[in-house]
Amino acid sequence: MLFTYIPLLQLQRDLYRLPPGPDRFQTYLRTMTDAYSGDLALPLTVMNPMAKEHVPAFLDWLLELDADGIAASATAAAVTRLTSEVGNYRVALVVCDDLRGGWTNRYTTDFDYRFRQKPYYQRGWLPTILWASENYSAERIGEEIGLAIFRLAYIQRHGYAQSLQECLTQESYAMQQVGATSPTLTAEDLDYTRQVLADCWDNSSTSFLLTALYGDPAAHQLGYSPLGLSPNAGLALATAT
Repeated sequence: MLFTYIPLLQLQRDLYRLPPGPDRFQTYLRTMTDAYSGDLALPLTVMNPMAKEHVPAFLDWLLELDADGIAASATAAAVTRLTSEVGNYRVALVVCDDLRGGWTNRYTTDFDYRFRQKPYYQRGWLPTILWASENYSAERIGEEIGLAIFRLAYIQRHGYAQSLQECLTQESYAMQQVGATSPTLTAEDLDYTRQVLADCWDNSSTSFLLTALYGDPAAHQLGYSPLGLSPNAGLALATAT
């Protein structure tokens, strides 16, 4: 596999230098769309072009940290472990506003990010989300890049996850490759989660998957039936596997 890191953080920051309003939004659309084909040119669909001041401030912090440089190094390191794989992809960091972005739901956006990236992959893009609500160390930025890359490698070998079991196996593989240790639950809560999901491994309903993976907080927010699960319960199973 060939992965090329494309730095897009400064471009995202520069969009916010425009006054909020129609001009900024239209510039955003022109920036991420190919003028000739009308197709996606840059993987910025999860970006909130009308974000308030907290997102430019977050981008300033990432640029000061040299997040693009960190991500480029992490991309190069992952490539050396995937020499037998095929494919040519461009990797980029994209900030997602899960704090005050009215059109962003953290649960559904994260689910699509992990399991529904085919439109990006088909275009040769591998966007890696950094959430505006979170704090990132250099190590964690590198980990996020690695997760995105090894997730794609797994999908190329095994196809797109549909059932709960397939989703957990995919995420467990990616987490193991980078040594991810979160999200986590207590041993007792992990055992309880396994019991709740014991007869549901083949369930592929989106509403069920969101509840199983992200727990009752997601169910309550999205109007689904809760299962009595802690936040990120299913993802914690993947970490523990």
